[in-house]
Amino acid sequence: MASNDPEHREDETPAAEDEDTGAQVAPIVKLEEVAVTTGEEDEDAILDLKAKLYRFDKDGNQWKERGAGSVKFLKHKKTGKVRLVMRQSKTLKICANHLIISTMSVQEHSGNDKSCVWHAADFSDGELKDELFCIRFASVDNCKKFMETFQEVAESQKDKEENKDASDAAGLLDKLTVEDKKEEEKTEVKEEVAEEVKVKDEAPKEADPVKTADSEKKEE
Repeated sequence: MASNDPEHREDETPAAEDEDTGAQVAPIVKLEEVAVTTGEEDEDAILDLKAKLYRFDKDGNQWKERGAGSVKFLKHKKTGKVRLVMRQSKTLKICANHLIISTMSVQEHSGNDKSCVWHAADFSDGELKDELFCIRFASVDNCKKFMETFQEVAESQKDKEENKDASDAAGLLDKLTVEDKKEEEKTEVKEEVAEEVKVKDEAPKEADPVKTADSEKKEE
């Protein structure tokens, strides 16, 4: 009686193995390389950490998760301005995007030394919104590193803003000085024209030859 066990089927020939014929099959669709831009090409990353972000919902009076992913401090190569950007790990959707300015401050979230909170004018949804953020890290060290970098950046931006204000003020003064000079020049021109008109009015007028001849005839 024949056995149903595959190991005892000696009369059957083994399946033929796939042979490599060396033939090359051309792809049906040719995919071209596409350059992907992130908007971060002109910036250098100061800090890059994994975290989970929350925003405070004022209407519901509760914290709502914005996403988990990579949070970065990006410094612009030319302007020196620094912004905070966070993207979700899988979709790369931006869940935080705002500048770090001198008036900002970050503080530890009460009761949790792995979390911290701060206010910002955020632009992640395409319009500026005043948000209260809370970010949570996997370790206390990462949280401290984030807070220290945040404060250092805010302090550095203070000097830049003061220099900018001074430059703006100097530019305004220069503009006012130029406008004052133009006004002075206009006044001088007006005075010169008025003087010329006055001189012409006071100069003796030439006698009319016709009237002079008539008057001489009358005298004769």
